[in-house]
Amino acid sequence: MTPSAASRAMTHLEDRLGVRLLNRTTRSVALTPAGEALSGRLPALVAAMEAAVDDVVALSDAPSGVVRLNLPRVAAELLLAPRLAPFTRAFPAIKLDLSIDDGLSDIVAKGHDAGIRVGGRLAQDMAAVRLTADLSAAVVGSPEYFQNRPRLEHPRDLLQHSCLNYRWQQTQEAYRWRFEEDGRAIELSIEASLTVDDTGILREAVLNGMGLACLPDRLVAPLVASGRLVRVLEDFCPAQPGFFLYYPLNGHPSAALKAFIGFVRAAGATR
Repeated sequence: MTPSAASRAMTHLEDRLGVRLLNRTTRSVALTPAGEALSGRLPALVAAMEAAVDDVVALSDAPSGVVRLNLPRVAAELLLAPRLAPFTRAFPAIKLDLSIDDGLSDIVAKGHDAGIRVGGRLAQDMAAVRLTADLSAAVVGSPEYFQNRPRLEHPRDLLQHSCLNYRWQQTQEAYRWRFEEDGRAIELSIEASLTVDDTGILREAVLNGMGLACLPDRLVAPLVASGRLVRVLEDFCPAQPGFFLYYPLNGHPSAALKAFIGFVRAAGATR
């Protein structure tokens, strides 16, 4: 709505109720006590109305609506890209709105219905649905990179190699490479020759022989299997929580979102 349309609607509401809801000045607008009382009760009422509508829609054989999803590039590539066309064929009345985001955005503030993240990075007030088995980090380099360099025997050998690193978009902090030896955690702060906040660019840099990178194993598994990348230090890389789809714990997932969750799980994302 335009500001003028919103102002007219609010004035009409005040006229109907016979009470002022907003205090207006030339520089600010604030709720009156009556406005605060009404504003405090409306969200629960609107949520109940939406839940009632969703319950009715859920009885339909063809769920419809929009699913707004926030997810990192890795999850988009591994989990969704192969399943977008089959999902659209199975649920033609559901529209997907995807935001590719490697940061840790607040899905509620951004207006998304749900998000996909690694399990260890979920807020406690979210309902979570596991989509994949546990992941592990994979330290990889190209065969060309290793032509004149020795293979690594221990994580500390990384200090003698050219490393490429990932930077978290939200915090701007560099990813810390974590390993495990005999039950003891090893965490390294890598001095990287390239730092980037995009896993796709990082993977391409590794393929081009620029150095070693630490990436999710599922992201590089086909490249390792084909011989385009070489994996090292595998015995030192512990399992980490896999990908989960999450949404507000106190929310009410729509029929469209429920259909999406069920489809992704049934399609074999957990394998």
